[in-house]
Amino acid sequence: MAKVSIIIPVYNVQDYLDECLGSLVCQTFKDFEIICIDDGSTDNSLTILQEYSKKDNRIKIINQKNSGSSVSRNNGIKQALGQYVSFIDADDWITDNYLEILYNKIIETDADIVRASFKFYYQKNDICESAKIREIHKIKNNTD
Repeated sequence: MAKVSIIIPVYNVQDYLDECLGSLVCQTFKDFEIICIDDGSTDNSLTILQEYSKKDNRIKIINQKNSGSSVSRNNGIKQALGQYVSFIDADDWITDNYLEILYNKIIETDADIVRASFKFYYQKNDICESAKIREIHKIKNNTD
């Protein structure tokens, strides 16, 4: 069983998918699965997913009729085998130590939810802006 399940809704993102998947398969943390939910793409997104899944057996593909990203994420959760879940959008990419940092923070703090800082990249004018959000949450177990 993988420690982390990464869920990626995919819909007509052929221009971004290679960079997204490329950033995942080279992670320093290796114990994860990637669940890609193709949400009825009409471009080459499914072909790109199939090419990556042939090279890396951690990548699983779920096909569904177009239902939106929320339905895609929920379908991914149903298939997830990992102890933890991470959501990544198909037009995003991550640093090579992203999963290692988040996983270590979860273990170190016994957190239920960890969010990382991120950057916005505006392709139109090649501008990158930081959004510094780092949160660690422990969900209280209310048994009263």
